[in-house]
Amino acid sequence: MNLVPTKIFFTKGVGRHREKLASFEMALRDAGIQAVNYVQVSSIFPPGCKLITREQGMKSIKPGEITFIVMSRNDTNESHRLISASVGMAIPSDPNSYGYLSEHHGNGMTDEECGDYAEDIAAQMLATTLGVPFDEDSSWDERQELWKVSDRIVRTTHITQSAIGQRSVWTTVLAAAVFLFDEN
Repeated sequence: MNLVPTKIFFTKGVGRHREKLASFEMALRDAGIQAVNYVQVSSIFPPGCKLITREQGMKSIKPGEITFIVMSRNDTNESHRLISASVGMAIPSDPNSYGYLSEHHGNGMTDEECGDYAEDIAAQMLATTLGVPFDEDSSWDERQELWKVSDRIVRTTHITQSAIGQRSVWTTVLAAAVFLFDEN
């Protein structure tokens, strides 16, 4: 049996509750993926997989189904603590090659900082498999320009959720890439 996803969509959510587990459930609800039995998988973007919108993807999932997800999650019960979770993506220009997804979560990082970091990790992993040279000590902006001029990496992006913790309440943030399969 070959399980290779044909579609993928991104989603994110934030939840708050006095119980940590319930806060995570609220974040899943906010992301729209609370009714699936998710299996967390590693970070390969399958060859030929199509990125679709969240709205398209939500129409394809059914309550109770086993769903493969790359997820980043972070939580806090500290007042004023900024937390974030992000999934980055890098896709090669060759549709027959695989790409990468990466998860990153941080404290004190804005959406942009966490998202850029996750996106950079995915692009670095892809670049090393494609043999695209880069300087690890260069800035994200410099590497991003290199990815753009390289004819071997066609697209990088990310989805990120951040939130600020509140007193006496658990706050959970999550970002996820949800894999889907053709009905065949």
